Amino acid sequence: MTDDLVELRSMTVLPADREEIELRTEDGLTLVGELALPAEGPVTGTLITLHPLPTHGGFMDSHVYRKAAWRLPALAGLAVLRFNTRGTSSPRGTSDGEFGEGIAEAADVRAAVDFAVSRGLPNRWLVGWSFGTELTLMHGADLDVEGAILLSPPLHRATEDDMRRWAATGRPVTALVPEHDDFLKPDEARERFAPLTQLELIAVPDAKHLWVGERYVRIVHDAIVERVAPERAPLPGEVPASMVE
Repeated sequence: MTDDLVELRSMTVLPADREEIELRTEDGLTLVGELALPAEGPVTGTLITLHPLPTHGGFMDSHVYRKAAWRLPALAGLAVLRFNTRGTSSPRGTSDGEFGEGIAEAADVRAAVDFAVSRGLPNRWLVGWSFGTELTLMHGADLDVEGAILLSPPLHRATEDDMRRWAATGRPVTALVPEHDDFLKPDEARERFAPLTQLELIAVPDAKHLWVGERYVRIVHDAIVERVAPERAPLPGEVPASMVE
């Protein structure tokens, strides 16, 4: 009997080993999260995701990341680590502490990377979205990661010095900048990111800051996989029906 192919849709969930986790920060906080691992086969890479601004609705379940955890372990062999930064709530729970304007969250980023290292998760990449790109740029350059992917970077908090620190590492950084972003459009982004000399900037036509719509989620996921696990790109648009949970 053939296993019919079905299209990946917005609510499609594929197999993974999903574990509720807790991260401990150096200043004594407990952050709640989830680690999704491939149900079969090796881990090809690890996404350490940093969510949008929690004071404006960002959390570990922000849709691009939730769908990454639903799909990418099965489709690309990726481990997807999601967590709520300090003071942030989601259905998973509420992390200790309170919003730290992106400064105190340095300890949150370190705790997430340290957790991935302690678990032996390979080929670690920071993936920041909006506020999460600020955390990546401000606090990620000195951490044990292979590179970074920035989704809708607003550059409200990160400075030229932060970008120069990343530039000095020589590690790859890719920014996906929506054509119609509310905060930083592609032409301005090219100018402001000049200190990050190795930056690969991808202008995404018609896209907006929140990447609403399945078309744009797929663009983001494909770009991530092309850089973290290129042997698994491009991602399929259909899967065997038996894979769908």
